[in-house]
Amino acid sequence: MYSGPASAWLNCRTGLSNQAPSPVSVLTPPSTEQSPPPAAHRRSVATNLLAFAASIALLYYGRVFLITIVIAVIIAFLLDPLVHVFMRLRLPRSFASFLVCSIAILILYLMGLGLYTEALALLDDMPAYSQRVSEIVDQAATRIDSIEKDTYSILVPKRYREPAPVAPNQQKPKKGRVNANDPPQPPAIQEVRVKPEPTPIFSYIYNYVSSFYSVLLMGSFVPFLVYFMLSWRDHLRRSFLYLFGPADRQAAGRSSERVAEIARAYVLGNFLLGVLLAIASTVFFVTMQLPYALLIGPMSGFLSLIPYVGVPLALMPPVVAALPVYNQVSMYIVIALVVTLFHLLALNLLYPKMVGARVHLNPFVVTIAIMFWGTIWGGIGLVLAIPITAAIKAVCDNVTSLTPYGKLLGD
Repeated sequence: MYSGPASAWLNCRTGLSNQAPSPVSVLTPPSTEQSPPPAAHRRSVATNLLAFAASIALLYYGRVFLITIVIAVIIAFLLDPLVHVFMRLRLPRSFASFLVCSIAILILYLMGLGLYTEALALLDDMPAYSQRVSEIVDQAATRIDSIEKDTYSILVPKRYREPAPVAPNQQKPKKGRVNANDPPQPPAIQEVRVKPEPTPIFSYIYNYVSSFYSVLLMGSFVPFLVYFMLSWRDHLRRSFLYLFGPADRQAAGRSSERVAEIARAYVLGNFLLGVLLAIASTVFFVTMQLPYALLIGPMSGFLSLIPYVGVPLALMPPVVAALPVYNQVSMYIVIALVVTLFHLLALNLLYPKMVGARVHLNPFVVTIAIMFWGTIWGGIGLVLAIPITAAIKAVCDNVTSLTPYGKLLGD
């Protein structure tokens, strides 16, 4: 091939023509039409939607198993500092974990024994409560009936009122001959009532117990899960970190530590707040001379901590206990006002300092989380909604790709 000056001049002109923009490309404006999304993008969106739906189904149908795991993890995070305290006394981790779990079970047993003793005394007085409830129901029904009659007599004119029904045995036969022009009377229809057969006691007990069998079965695994999580804590942590690459292990470690801190702060903060509410409620109920104040005080105090439904739940124990004692409506109003005041003071003054400073969730996200977990997991979901959402936020804050979601959940 010829490589003289003409070839060099031609190559130079060709390179310049390749680098310089053509007049057509300069004068033609860029196209504003967007190309349709590729098939791979559509498949990715469909896969994400299916994965989200599958996750919701897994959370719903596996709720008993998952709730057990979550509760065991929270308890393990809560007891882990006590295990470290005993390990400083030169005790092995396995024995320290066993000792801490035994102490926790003993405390729960003593608390349950006290509540059981009060409940037995309450069962002895149950006839008085049932009689009082029957009286209240009868009085309410009588009052509602009288209100309906008075309202009917006021709103409906006298000529448009329906006559009172007359019993068949009270109808008097007409004397004299029967008029042929009178319309024929329809024959009396005999009333038939179908009474369902009573449910056998065995089937009733079976249906009642079977609904709680899975819950009791999974609940029995909680002590063993907590012990193994505490005694095998180092091994589980190393194995968990090995699931990630070397670049992501540090973020995974920070996320797990942050989740543990949030779980401890939430549980301890709520527990201390519940103790304060229980003490204040018990003192008030003793002052009001309510029976079983030592039982209804802690119940009302800890039920008041349930988000959004705490006030009605906290009012139920003292109102039920006051039924055989007070007949005046004003006393029930006083009880409701004081319990509501305790609830508002605790959640508006103490809760932000004891719990809210560690959680850092905005109110909108808290409301959505309570609605979601309450729908999926029921009553226990209302209690676990905030710590689960706070744990998700902690993971998002420590993972670079999920940081925007953490800011979305934050306050």
